[in-house]
Amino acid sequence: MGRGQAVVTVREGRPPAEPDGVAAGRGRVAGVLRAAAVPLALVVMTALAGVVLGRVYAGPLLPRLVAGAAVGSVLVSLAARRLPSWLVAPVSVLALAGWTAWSLRLAAAHADVPGTLAGVAADAARNGIPRLLTAMIPVEPAPDTVLVPVVAAWLAGLTAAEVALRAGRVLAGYLPPVLLYAGALYVVGPNAEPALWPTVVFVAVAVAGLAATARPARDPADPVAGLAPGVRAAVRVRLAAGAAFGMAVVVGLVAVVGPAVVARVDGRPVDPRRYVEPPQVETLDENPLIRISGWALHPEQRLLEVRTDRPGAGPSTGDVPERGPVDGDGTATGGPTAREPLRIRLAVLSDYDGVTWRVGATYRNAGRILPAAVPSPGSTVETVHQEITVAELTGRLLPAVATPREVSGARVAYDRETGTLIRPEGLAPGLRYTVTSEREHVDSNLLTAANVPAGDSVARVLRVADGAPEPLQRLAAQLAEENGAPYARAAAIEQFLAEHYRLVADAPSGHAYPNLAFFLFGPRNGGGQRGTSEQFAAAFAVLGRLTGLPTRVVVGFESTGDGPVTAGDAFAWPEVLFDGLGWVPFHPLPRPDQEPRPVEEDFRPAPDDPPPSEAPEPTLEPTASPEPEAAAGPADAGGLSTPVLVGGGTGGLLLLVGAVLLTLLSMRRALTRARLDRGDPAQRIAGAWREVTDALRLAGHPVGPDLAATEVAARARRAVLSTGRDAATTGRAARARRAVPSTGHDLATTDPAAGAVGQGAPGTATAAVPHPGDAPSPADAGAGVGVEELADLLNQVAFAPGTATGEQAARAAVVARSYVDALRATRSRIRRLLWPVHPGPLRWRR
Repeated sequence: MGRGQAVVTVREGRPPAEPDGVAAGRGRVAGVLRAAAVPLALVVMTALAGVVLGRVYAGPLLPRLVAGAAVGSVLVSLAARRLPSWLVAPVSVLALAGWTAWSLRLAAAHADVPGTLAGVAADAARNGIPRLLTAMIPVEPAPDTVLVPVVAAWLAGLTAAEVALRAGRVLAGYLPPVLLYAGALYVVGPNAEPALWPTVVFVAVAVAGLAATARPARDPADPVAGLAPGVRAAVRVRLAAGAAFGMAVVVGLVAVVGPAVVARVDGRPVDPRRYVEPPQVETLDENPLIRISGWALHPEQRLLEVRTDRPGAGPSTGDVPERGPVDGDGTATGGPTAREPLRIRLAVLSDYDGVTWRVGATYRNAGRILPAAVPSPGSTVETVHQEITVAELTGRLLPAVATPREVSGARVAYDRETGTLIRPEGLAPGLRYTVTSEREHVDSNLLTAANVPAGDSVARVLRVADGAPEPLQRLAAQLAEENGAPYARAAAIEQFLAEHYRLVADAPSGHAYPNLAFFLFGPRNGGGQRGTSEQFAAAFAVLGRLTGLPTRVVVGFESTGDGPVTAGDAFAWPEVLFDGLGWVPFHPLPRPDQEPRPVEEDFRPAPDDPPPSEAPEPTLEPTASPEPEAAAGPADAGGLSTPVLVGGGTGGLLLLVGAVLLTLLSMRRALTRARLDRGDPAQRIAGAWREVTDALRLAGHPVGPDLAATEVAARARRAVLSTGRDAATTGRAARARRAVPSTGHDLATTDPAAGAVGQGAPGTATAAVPHPGDAPSPADAGAGVGVEELADLLNQVAFAPGTATGEQAARAAVVARSYVDALRATRSRIRRLLWPVHPGPLRWRR
């Protein structure tokens, strides 16, 4: 071979070697793919959380914003890989602020939310989480409902990229997207179908990212080939044991956890919205029915300004009939006309407890588009556009024609079951909003044969609270007995109310059972049988439920469609639910030119006593005069004789009196023992003092709380001595005038019987010497006890707490018992007997 000739040697069993350039290119491509696999997996996993959460959102805006946050957070981390780790977070947060601002502006424009970007962002930051969890599904992408998902997605992408790319811990870097995905599933809860395909894609992408980062073994040969045979065998046994143990752990976990996981596949997830309190309303908004009477007294008050566009309305058909079912806007059933009055609903009240009607709604924050309802098969739908400006209407309830489907210009919360709207921030003069409603018209030809639903689904609107007056129940039974079909019963109640009662503006508010009973059956000259639309609608609804009709009460306004709505346009009307037709309003108000008929013409309450039989009884001539009943002997008398009855009654009365006296005696003794024998020394001394003051009160010498203890002691001594002087008329006057032996206190000057202070030396007692041989009187014994000593002990307890001893407490008990016995001994015999059973000490306040 020549020098320039290339020689290619091909070894047997090996493929020919590739050129160096091709191998290097393939290596670079593989390196790029391996390097891009993890960031791409992180982006897809984070974006899939937005896809899962977007299932409860209206439109694709939220998944797009979350996907943008996922891409932006991972790209920022990739671009800043060469920067120090402490600098990446500030850079990423700045990028997050820009993306969030752009997302909020886009969401505000999409939801038509007014205000500056700063104000919208501040409101979204304050209320983002509660509004997200209280929003009505489907959730409209608004600034407050997209802020939390966008920020959470960006932070999850940032954390995952830093851990997986910078630290090289791919599996640990998957944790933030997994938590975000689980959080999205939890927020959605049972409000969407199971996220099967997003979950499968999430797992597949995660596995692909892990597989792309796996490093192939450099030497495919046996790793223990170069070891000694004994060592090689030991290593292989250890590897096999480790693999077997790992397999056993996996199998055990599958066996333990597998059934629980499989059992939860068909389980219904928990809805987190039940833990968050939805927007609440005040009492006037929960029961606007009580506002009817106030509005009726000021009919000129401007509440709203309305402008209506009814593109589907036909030409006018004349006046609206006064009787019969009407549509929710006040028109006769059958179809819309151009000049028909509209009923603007304020609230729908479905709950009644016998006292008040309530809305009982669960409001959910809603966007412009409200959930659509399937119209009843037997009705036609008309679209009504209204622009409403609030004037002097207050509260949170937002008026709208039934049934609203789109609201713009005001943030609202909506109760889907009743169709009631509120503005959580409250109404304000000048507030202008636009409502698009789908108004149903019922075919009146279907009503006569329509039935009413029953069961748990309508139990709320069939419930009759306990305590319904008996005349109300009898009136309902009478109306139901004469009219079998549901519509006939409803029409009979409507006609009965319209023909027998008067509509006035000055009737007081009230729709509890007593109010309705007075409205229906009260005397006309006493204010009965007259009321506002509040009483008419409430009476219809209650009578309807008593006859088996599902009813509710609606409060709203009657409007011509354009111009002002005043307080005089406010009224209430009842509605009845029919199968296949939905809620049908009725008009139980009387005609303006009709004079009501007396209720007694069509309904007479049953008398308390049953009337005598109308059949004439035969008249028989007596053959002999009947003997007087007094002549009957004892053998003819039935029951016990009079002496037995009197004796038994007297004995029972005496037993009852004895039982009462024994009870009082035991209670008095228990009170004394509790005062004198229980508690610490201070408490026992105070109890002894209460025994003395109660004894004074029983003896007719009560002491006021303004006296000092020493003053009370002086009065106690005088009480005994004065009783002794009263006894002088019985021959003991001399002994009663003897002075009391001093116990260390000069009380002679406080006793009027002992003479003036000047009779003795200043500061000394003028005690007389007892006569030898005189027996001590009760007064002497009572005055001889140391009440002053007890007063000193009480002052010690008050001014030197904790210094009283058990001996002093025992001494106080002895003094108290001695004084009480002495004072009791001075009373008359009857009073001494009644002293221990007097109930006064048991009830006197301390």
